[in-house]
Amino acid sequence: MLTDVVSVSDELDDATLLGLIASAETLSEHPVGTAVVAGARSRGIALRPAADFRSQPGHGIEARVNGRLVRVGTAGWLKTAEIDTAELEDQADSLARQGRTPFFAAVDGRVAGLVAVADSPAPGAHEAIEALRAMGIEVAMLTGDRARTAQAIAAELGIDRVIAELSPEDKARVVAEERARGRIVAMVGDGINDAPALAGAHVGVAIGSGTDIAVAAADVALLRGGITGLPTALRLARATLRTIRQNLFWAFVYNLVGIPVAAGALYPFTGLLLSPVLASAAMSLSSVSVLMSSLRLRRFRAV
Repeated sequence: MLTDVVSVSDELDDATLLGLIASAETLSEHPVGTAVVAGARSRGIALRPAADFRSQPGHGIEARVNGRLVRVGTAGWLKTAEIDTAELEDQADSLARQGRTPFFAAVDGRVAGLVAVADSPAPGAHEAIEALRAMGIEVAMLTGDRARTAQAIAAELGIDRVIAELSPEDKARVVAEERARGRIVAMVGDGINDAPALAGAHVGVAIGSGTDIAVAAADVALLRGGITGLPTALRLARATLRTIRQNLFWAFVYNLVGIPVAAGALYPFTGLLLSPVLASAAMSLSSVSVLMSSLRLRRFRAV
């Protein structure tokens, strides 16, 4: 949700600046861009077609709107174009401490202002994180947001470990480092910036409402419930793996005993031989028992 628009340009008021930024963001797939566009439209601001769009994942975007070059993103992203955002840093920090995500805008090579969005945690997110902890899973937040913004949201959710101001490559690097430590890593994300980390984790989990790139890079897509469905998905996965192991064990024991009997191992001692019909029926019974055991998963219920 768009919360703040601050213009420091003499020629652009807040509404005009927002119109330029939102017009540029219409071509972006990032959730922040979507929030800005929705906020501009809700305020009745007309959007213009954008051209020459360019995106730097994790940093920002630029485009030409009505003949003007609009560059939107992090301070570092603007600095690469020799645009100084120092005059806005105090306001950006103030907004970040409130849990909002500020980012800067420049028009025609000069800093023009900033906008901020607030992404409140999804209903049930805190409970989902507590459920993960109860399952023995350590939770950390990886985000491209400013550190103050990330810390404010993490405190609300009860997350202790926060790594902020990460590019998509940085997120993938953190995942690789955790794997190198011998940990089993699951990455949850919904945006294009999360795709490299989703692909690099042992298990990538995409929120079904996220971008197509995130869903394609992940191993699992949560189609309903968002993050709140993650504990249930993990419990179901554990129950499935437990059932597979049980099936393998009992199938091995069954065949270890049954195959020698079918081959006549008892004949020298008891004179017992199985006819081919009974042997094939016994082998089919093995498959049926595995199937019946697996059907127990139908009784699985989310907690």
